[in-house]
Amino acid sequence: MAYKAPRGTVDILPQNTEKWQKMEQLLRTICANYNVKEMRTPIFEHTELFNRAVGDTTDVVSKEMYTFNDKKGRSITLRPEGTAGIARAYVENKMYGYPEKLQKIYYLGPMFRYERPQNGRQRQFHQFGVEMIGVESPYVDVECMLMAVTIVQSLGLKDITLHINSLGDQDSRDAYRDALKQHFKPVINELCHDCQERYEKNPLRILDCKVDKDHQSMKNAPRTIDYLSDNAKAHFDKVCSLLDDLDIDYVIDTNLVRGLDYYTHTIFEVISDDPKLGAGSTVGGGGRYSGLVEEVGGPSAPGVGFAFGLERLMIAMGDDNNETEGIDVYVMPLGDKARDLAMQLITVLRAQGFTCDMDYIGRGLKGQFKSADRFKAKFSIILGDDEVEKKVVNIKSNTTREQVEVALNDVVSYIEGELYE
Repeated sequence: MAYKAPRGTVDILPQNTEKWQKMEQLLRTICANYNVKEMRTPIFEHTELFNRAVGDTTDVVSKEMYTFNDKKGRSITLRPEGTAGIARAYVENKMYGYPEKLQKIYYLGPMFRYERPQNGRQRQFHQFGVEMIGVESPYVDVECMLMAVTIVQSLGLKDITLHINSLGDQDSRDAYRDALKQHFKPVINELCHDCQERYEKNPLRILDCKVDKDHQSMKNAPRTIDYLSDNAKAHFDKVCSLLDDLDIDYVIDTNLVRGLDYYTHTIFEVISDDPKLGAGSTVGGGGRYSGLVEEVGGPSAPGVGFAFGLERLMIAMGDDNNETEGIDVYVMPLGDKARDLAMQLITVLRAQGFTCDMDYIGRGLKGQFKSADRFKAKFSIILGDDEVEKKVVNIKSNTTREQVEVALNDVVSYIEGELYE
């Protein structure tokens, strides 16, 4: 039987991993600039965590989770998103008691959702996210949005716009929920089955429906910002003022609701018209979640965060950064004695920080030079039995094509001088 990867999963092959590593390193560098520290949580959690934190009316929980019982009958779910696990770890490890009130955290790793695979969206996908927990402040909201925009700009994506909206505080949400129910009540039977279920449980989720998105009732639905309490309006006005001061272009998008139940106050998405992704494509987004930590058993600790799907970011990066840098040295032994010495030589060179490889199978020079070209080696070191006896090697620059004889004991200093001159 010929085995294949399960539908919705892909193998990331060696010729592609360097591009992934470059992107991941860029993300880590930006996190360091913002003093955001990494947290690593389990790939699976108790199912109840996602039911409570993400919301059982969301598509993620009701339709897309990979859930199973372990050998003791406990319901376990492969994580479909990163925020719930971070919130659980924040509470379990009592991070709310740390001296620094604001904890700035990032995560990077695989997530799992059972949905229709398409370009840039798989059932096992990789997500990068940032959570800033412990302080409810418009300044932290803007810090989060600024970081998201910085990441997208650093990847070279063009024509991006920050879309923002506010869901308000609990008073705002209660007022808006009543307004939505009044609005959709006359037409609820015209909407899909999911919308009819959401009408009672969480009418806000109706606005996120993909089936009825063109229904007239969606187009003239009440707007969240018209139902903001005084406190929520002041918070959102300050967010807009700070973005204006920083010259960050943004659009107040009253149709933006986001798909997860834990959001409150500011929500946002980074939208791109870059042709690599297609017009109006969402690159990533997030928002504030003032009650999430309490929902998973912790004290009052408001947070704000965002997430990007790495597969989408890879498409955004395009092929511009797909060139591998190549190795420093490829060693070409001719004969058994030379191969023994070559193994010692690459060990010494690697210990000095050089990237090296060698021929292990006894090919002729022509085949070995082809490998040096494929590896984009900066230098080729050629040695046969005569060189072993004389304790010298021939070093060829694959840039200038010049070749020199160098004493064995001087190889490291010679390579250093040529690379770092």
